[in-house]
Amino acid sequence: MSAIAYQCISGDSHLEVDSKRWLHRVPEKYRERAPRLIKTATGGDAWVIEGQAAREVPSDLYGGKGRENWQPFGQTYEGTAGTGPAEQRVAEQDRDGLDAEVLYPAQVGGPWLWRSIPDDNAYKAIVRAYNDWQAEEYCAVAPDRLIGLGILPMTNVDDAVAELEHCAKLGYKGVLLSAFPDNKGYPSREDDRFWAAALDMNMPVTIHIELNRLGERAGPLLKYPRENRETLRKIGSIGLAEQVSRFHRVGGLNAVQMVLDGLFDRFPNLRIYMAETHAGWLPFFLHMADVRYQRHYSWAQEYLGFRPLKGLPSDYIREHIYWGFLDDPIGVEMRHHIGVDRLIWATDFPHQETDWPDSGEVIKRVFDGVPEDETYRMVAGNVVAFFHLDGR
Repeated sequence: MSAIAYQCISGDSHLEVDSKRWLHRVPEKYRERAPRLIKTATGGDAWVIEGQAAREVPSDLYGGKGRENWQPFGQTYEGTAGTGPAEQRVAEQDRDGLDAEVLYPAQVGGPWLWRSIPDDNAYKAIVRAYNDWQAEEYCAVAPDRLIGLGILPMTNVDDAVAELEHCAKLGYKGVLLSAFPDNKGYPSREDDRFWAAALDMNMPVTIHIELNRLGERAGPLLKYPRENRETLRKIGSIGLAEQVSRFHRVGGLNAVQMVLDGLFDRFPNLRIYMAETHAGWLPFFLHMADVRYQRHYSWAQEYLGFRPLKGLPSDYIREHIYWGFLDDPIGVEMRHHIGVDRLIWATDFPHQETDWPDSGEVIKRVFDGVPEDETYRMVAGNVVAFFHLDGR
């Protein structure tokens, strides 16, 4: 059980660091294939990795510089708050009035970029190196305050389960899923071994914004029990998942795919946290998902063998999905349409969405008039419950 009586936690911040901090963990034979920073013509930092053009990282390197000072180019890790050693990060939490942060990896220079490495063994070695370094060197400085997430590889379900087990041994309180566990753009029965393992380990699973559906993962959103080429040709590109998720925002499509696949009927105790989706759009989306499901599931049942759900999509989403939000007073106002116990506030530090070091002012404004017990759940209690920070 944590020694901290948490009162305010960012449920979605980022560990933006130069890879030179953890490259020593990569086996020497793969080290040259790991991501590195270079300087651009503007003097800013950019990530490079084999097979990809350099990617500058301006929006990720804000760190409270002031809107009047930040520019969409020429930003550097050096001199940006939130990119230093663990001890500095704890001091930055203190300055912002936070007890802890859930630490997602870098965005531009993170797991999606790493998957550009064509050799699976090299790629998995880099994922493993980051996980080992984060747990054993960085978060170990203040494990109750630096709540790092283990990265799962985008290769296949066997590798995802293996890294899940490794993350559990390292003491991670949660893991980040970047694609469906078997590295497809749609859920599959192969994934069930991963979901079962996560539940057996009591390991929370999160998704940041959305799952990767690029490259080999591009294609259908759902596989059906009964498919044939002629039926799919007649239906065209707008299948049941596309119909039900028609008015989704980021994260909504992930939820619809899982719901229609029957994931939560097979695993009724599974809960998933979708970080940085915001929440103001959710009541409308939940309503429309139900409307469109009721309008369209019959033909999918007849022609594709779709098995109707036991309830409506919104029933599953409200029970099984947590949603992360930042400066979203509309989402807070609509909280009872979503569920107060399914909303998680965050700062996104050090990205440009953050208001560090003045997050307290954001909380006062966004939660103005909200009962104290409900505010607590959204700024701390739901994170504690989801990630088992109280040892439960």
